[in-house]
Amino acid sequence: MKDLILHVSELNRPWRGNDPFLFCAYHIDNYPEGNGQLGIDLHHLNDRTLGNDFSHLHGYSMYHGHSVPGFPAHPHRGFETVTIVRSGYVDHADSLGGMARYGAGDVQWLTAGQGIQHAEMFPLVHTDKTNTLELFQIWLNLPSHKKMVPPAFKMLWSETIPRYCNNGASVEVIAGQLHLLDQNQALRPPSPPENSWAADDNAEVAIWLVTLQPGATLTLPAARLNENQRTLYVFDGMGLQIDSQSVGTSKLIQVDALQPLPVANYGEKQVQFLLLQGVPLNEPVVAEGPFVMNTEAEIHQAKLDYRRSHFGDWLWANYEPVYGSSEQRFARYPGQVEIGIPPSDSHKEERHD
Repeated sequence: MKDLILHVSELNRPWRGNDPFLFCAYHIDNYPEGNGQLGIDLHHLNDRTLGNDFSHLHGYSMYHGHSVPGFPAHPHRGFETVTIVRSGYVDHADSLGGMARYGAGDVQWLTAGQGIQHAEMFPLVHTDKTNTLELFQIWLNLPSHKKMVPPAFKMLWSETIPRYCNNGASVEVIAGQLHLLDQNQALRPPSPPENSWAADDNAEVAIWLVTLQPGATLTLPAARLNENQRTLYVFDGMGLQIDSQSVGTSKLIQVDALQPLPVANYGEKQVQFLLLQGVPLNEPVVAEGPFVMNTEAEIHQAKLDYRRSHFGDWLWANYEPVYGSSEQRFARYPGQVEIGIPPSDSHKEERHD
């Protein structure tokens, strides 16, 4: 039998991606109590370089935010972002008129395509306790023939994301169906946007978040297609074993996607890892900041187009918009009315409250 584990390396930030994934940024910040305006009082911020703070001083970063942490309006072209928010909230606004507040396990899937400008702010809704934010943002490449598709975003509400739980093992199935031996049918997540590489069955893209409590075991199924690549990002816990081999924590592990993946936790604390899987695009990648294309000429054109059009009109009063102190999650797509989260027993894509 071929070796199951192909390569192990340290998990440096941002986490390196394997084609078709570009990278994954993992943020966990423990922000202080909010100031009632969804931000942090300035006297807490005197020792930071506001507008460019990645210091993680006192357990958090402001990133490019000035009062409210987050990422004010910025452009993208040529790829997709998949943002998984496990704790805290993200306020989204974009140059097409879309807006959303999501968190508590929600996922936003944004196809930048030919170009979009968006803001991602982290509102501090709690004024009486710590505001913890934990999120993953995965950059998924687009094939050359889809790099200039119309931009779009889609909410995958937590209530619609299937989860497998059994004997201390759990899997959040964000992309790619999961069919385990003890399941009578596959767990199928909501579909990604129509122009996503993940929407192609021949891409066999999977995004699974796995948690193993002490003593838990699980065998994940093999991929179907020969070209597929599978990578594990072990970000929590020390006790993970893969096929009876201990691997430790803070590791990037490439495994043979065509073999079943037996994992176990023999440590004293929980283990968590993110699994990314997909058939490579095998195309040239030329990336510069927020643009990911196939050639230098296309990057140059992206810059020109952004200077000319800003990828649409910015309708908001500022470049760091937030939406009030309510914890209500919602989405408003361009040209549509506001839509709330679906009921917990719903597996439809959207439903009015």
